[in-house]
Amino acid sequence: MSNPEDRQYLIDFSSVRGGDIVQEIHRAIALVSPDRPTAQLFTGHVGSGKSTELLRLKASLEQARFHVVYFQSDQDLEMGNVEVTNVLMAITRRVSQSLEDIGIRLRPSYFQRLLQDLAQVFQHPIDLSEVSFSVGMASVTAEARESPERLSQLQQYLEPRTRSIIDAINTELLQPATERLAIQGKRGLAVIVDNLDRMDTLRRNGNRLQSEYLFVGRGEQLKGLACHVVYTIPLELVFSDELPQLINRFGNRPQVLPMVPVQNQAGDRYEPGMALLRQMALARAFPELPPVERLNRVEAVFEDLATLDRLCYISGGHMRNLMRLMYGCLLKQDPTFSRDTLESVIRNERDDLASLIDDQEWRLLLEAAARGRVQSDEDYNVLLRSLYLFEYRAPERRWFGINPVLKETETYQRLTGPSSNGDP
Repeated sequence: MSNPEDRQYLIDFSSVRGGDIVQEIHRAIALVSPDRPTAQLFTGHVGSGKSTELLRLKASLEQARFHVVYFQSDQDLEMGNVEVTNVLMAITRRVSQSLEDIGIRLRPSYFQRLLQDLAQVFQHPIDLSEVSFSVGMASVTAEARESPERLSQLQQYLEPRTRSIIDAINTELLQPATERLAIQGKRGLAVIVDNLDRMDTLRRNGNRLQSEYLFVGRGEQLKGLACHVVYTIPLELVFSDELPQLINRFGNRPQVLPMVPVQNQAGDRYEPGMALLRQMALARAFPELPPVERLNRVEAVFEDLATLDRLCYISGGHMRNLMRLMYGCLLKQDPTFSRDTLESVIRNERDDLASLIDDQEWRLLLEAAARGRVQSDEDYNVLLRSLYLFEYRAPERRWFGINPVLKETETYQRLTGPSSNGDP
C-alpha cells in the first residue's frame, strides 16, 4: 500500500498461506512479460483479504514504475447481470478517468460516437464538448443501472459490437495511453478489476453459471486487451468442471488466496498462523508499535492472551470474521474486552450460522472435512460461498476444514462426539 498510515495495519501472511501470491502476479507482469499483455485470475473466499492483497499488488507495481488502475467493479456493474461488454466498458471508463487524473486526456473517436448513440437510445443527451469521456460514460452507466430494462437495452446495443469495442479500446485508448505513459517514465499499464467475485450465482446460457459463461465462454474477449489485467473471479470456478477450459482460455491457473491456518490438518494448533492473527488484531489498536511491543500491550485490549487466542482460533483465519467478532465486542463494551463478552459474541455467531445449515449440508461438511477436499458440484460450492467450509494451503498441499465456530454447535458435537471440537 502506498499510504504509510495504511501500511501500519498490513500484516504479511504469505509465510503461512503457502507462498506470496502477490509476488507471483507481480513477477508475471514486471519481470516475465513487462512488454506483452497478460491476463491473470485471482480468487478466494469473500472476506479473506483479497482486496488488501490487490492493493499491495498495486503498490508493488507502482514501485516498479507501472501505472496501475484499481477499481471495485460492483460500483460499476449490476452483479446479477454481468455481460462481457459491461466489464469492458467499465475498464474503459476507469482507465480514462485515471489517465485524466494525471493529465493524459484522450478522446477516442469510436467511444465518442458510441456515447452519442447511447444517449439517443436512452433519450439522454450528452454534450461531450462540456464533459470528459469518463464522465459521459459514467452518466450512461448510472442510467443503465437504474432499471433492468435500461441495462438490457445497453447490453443489446453493445453485444453485437463486442469485437469493435475491443479493437477501439486497444487502438484508441490503451495503446496511445501506453505511449504517453512511457514519456512519463512508466513501464506500462496494469488494470486490477476487484470484486468480480461478488457476481451472483445464477445459471444462464445453457445452464452455465454466470461466472462460467463470463470467464470461460467469453474469456478470450476478456483477455484481449492491450494491457496487463488482473480479474477477481468467484471461488466456485476453481471447483467447476470447466476449470480446465478456464486455464486454457487464460493460459494460467487462477491464483487462490486461502485462509490463514489456525491449526494443521491433523487438528493441532498452528502457532505461526496464530501469531500473525494476533498481530492483525492488535495492529488495529497499536498500529505504530512493533510486533513485540504490541504483545506486551495485549491486556489493554483483551482480558488476557488466552482471550485473544480464542478470538484468533474461532475466526478460522478468516479476516472479516476476526474483525466482525472484534466489532461485536466493541458494541458490548469498551476495551479491555472480557472473555465473557467475547464468548457472548461467539455464541451469537454460532447460533446464527448453525440455523442456516440443513442435514444434507452437515453431511457434506463432515465428508469434506474427513477427506480434506471437495468435489466439483453445486452442493460444495454452497458450503464454500456460505463460509461453512474454509480452504487452507501449505507449500506441499491444500486441505479444507469446517469453520471452527460450527464445531461448537450441538449438531456437530452430536454427529462427531465432544472430543472433535479441536479448540486449542
